Amino acid sequence: MRTLGLIGGMSWASTAIYYEKINRGVRQRLGGRHSAHLLIESLDFEPIAEAQNRGDWDMLGNQLAESAQRLQHAGAEGLVLCSNTMHKLYGYLTDAVDIPVLHIGDVTAAAMRAENISRAALFGTRFTMSEGFLRDRLREHGIDLAIPDPERMAEIDRIIFDELVMGEAPVESKRTMKTFITNLEKAGNEAVVLGCTELVMVVKTNSNVLPIFDTTSLHADAALDWILAAE
Repeated sequence: MRTLGLIGGMSWASTAIYYEKINRGVRQRLGGRHSAHLLIESLDFEPIAEAQNRGDWDMLGNQLAESAQRLQHAGAEGLVLCSNTMHKLYGYLTDAVDIPVLHIGDVTAAAMRAENISRAALFGTRFTMSEGFLRDRLREHGIDLAIPDPERMAEIDRIIFDELVMGEAPVESKRTMKTFITNLEKAGNEAVVLGCTELVMVVKTNSNVLPIFDTTSLHADAALDWILAAE
């Protein structure tokens, strides 16, 4: 197995999903008591969220770059950034290290193209929905992403930052997201992209009217493939 570095804590709840999914995958493929070779740097999300809100992205980019360098120096042969929103700063990582960094948009696009999906709705934080860093990445693969109206966008962002990053997934929020997805199907969308690593906590990927592409699971699956590519 190759050693993978995870930059997490954004939030800890979604980082735990990565950790469990990757390790379960290693055990399923290799059997016995096998588990993944992982190095994890879990960052404190409170100051990160504050910096996002005040627009201090250069500081955050430098913080991620330093984290990536520490993981490489500790022995990581590849990196995964466990956050959709922080992929806005993907270039800081690739400039800081000379090991591969698996982009969450690329692995999501590959899964969508395999299902012949060319247009989908995007759910995520307000940064991910309103800015182009993820939508532009998927557009390079021939996939267009539509975003919700401002009212729905604000509610999705509230659910993420007030509930999901705290490890909470209220029933009311699950119902809200299901209603949003039903309305998207009526509007002619082909699928939904969960462009926030916590959204799987309130959206069931296999029981909605539209196909759901969960970026967290897809990213973790790609990480698993990468780890075991040397077997």
